[in-house]
Amino acid sequence: MNYSLIATDKNSKARAGSITTEHGVIDTPVFMPVGTAGSVKAVHQKELYHDIKAQIILGNTYHLFLRPGLETLEKAGGLHKFNGWNRPILTDSGGYQVFSLSDRRKIKEDGAIFASHIDGSKHLFSPENVMDIQRTIGADIIMAFDECTPYPCERDYAKKSMERTHRWLDRCIEHFGKTSGKYGYSQALFPIVQGSVYDDLREKSAQYIANADMPGCAIGGLSVGEPTEDMYRITELVCAILPDNKPRYLMGVGTPANILEGISRGVDMFDCVMPTRNARNGMLFTSEGIINIRNKKWEHDFSPLDPLLTTFADQDYTKAYLRHLMIAGEYLAGMIASVHNLGFYCWLTREARTQILNGTFASWKEQMIPKISRRL
Repeated sequence: MNYSLIATDKNSKARAGSITTEHGVIDTPVFMPVGTAGSVKAVHQKELYHDIKAQIILGNTYHLFLRPGLETLEKAGGLHKFNGWNRPILTDSGGYQVFSLSDRRKIKEDGAIFASHIDGSKHLFSPENVMDIQRTIGADIIMAFDECTPYPCERDYAKKSMERTHRWLDRCIEHFGKTSGKYGYSQALFPIVQGSVYDDLREKSAQYIANADMPGCAIGGLSVGEPTEDMYRITELVCAILPDNKPRYLMGVGTPANILEGISRGVDMFDCVMPTRNARNGMLFTSEGIINIRNKKWEHDFSPLDPLLTTFADQDYTKAYLRHLMIAGEYLAGMIASVHNLGFYCWLTREARTQILNGTFASWKEQMIPKISRRL
C-alpha cells in the first residue's frame, strides 16, 4: 500500500491524497461505508459501485469471525470473492465490539475473552489471532488489536489501557511480520492511537504509533460519548504528531459536520454506521440540511431528495414518495434512504477533496457546516 500527499489547504490542515492498494486507488478524503457482516445494510453492490460511488468498504472482524466464520471465508477465497466487491476493503480488529460487549467480556494481558452475542460461546481475541483472522478475511487494510475505552474514563484506567494497547500493537506487528496474505495480494496494518480525552496520553500514544512506522495510522476511542469539542481537540493534537506521509483514519466518526471538521484537522479516512442506521429510521442527510422524512410537511413535496446528488435515489424518487414508503413500512424505504445517505456522505468527501485541490476548502467548509447541520 502506498500513500501520496497531493495537496494541502492553505487555510487549514485539510489534505488531498491517494492510497494505492492492489484492489484499486482510493482518493482522499474518503468516507467508507460500513459493511459489518460482509454487506452494507440494505444496499446492493451495484449501488455501492455506480450510485454511491464508494471507493472502499469496511468489514467487521468480530461479526465475520462468528458468521459466516473463517472456514467459509477461506474456502471462498476471502471476503472480496465472498461478497463480490473487487475494490479495497478495510477490517477493524474487533476491539470496538469487545469494548461494547462490556457485560460479556473480560480483558487480560493475553487478550479479550468474550461471549458470542449469537449463542453465548466463549472466544479469545488476542493480538496474534486477530492478525490471523484478518489474514483469512483478506482485507487490504487491517487494524491492530486495541482496547477502546469508554467515556467517561478515569485517567488511571485510560493510561493502563493505552499502555496495554501499545504492548498489543508490538505483538500484532511481530506476528503480522511472520505471516503473509493468503490470496495473492498484500495487506497493510494500521496501528491505533488511544488515550481517551487526556492530552498527554494522546500525545504519548500518537508518538508511539508514529514510531511504529506502519503504512497508515488510526485514531480510535473517539465518538464514544465525549463532547464534540474534546473530539476536535484530540483529533487536531494527534494529527499534528502523526506523519504527514501516511494516511490518517478517524474511526467511527460521524455526522457530516464532524467529517468536515475532521478533514480540516488533517484526517483522510472516515467511517460511521450513522448514514444507514439513521436512514432506516427516516433521517436523511442532504446538502441543504437534515430531514425527518416521516414528518407530515413532506407529504406533498414532490421535489428530489437532494438536487445536488446524482444517485438513482435522488433522480427517481421524491420526498413525498419516500415518506409514503416509510409510513407504510415498506422495505424499499430503508433501501432508498440508505443509498441516499451514503451517496451524500461520499459526495461530501469528494467535494471536500475538490475544494482542497482548488484551494478553497476552508471558506467552503464554513459555508457548508451551518447548512448541513440544520434541521429542515
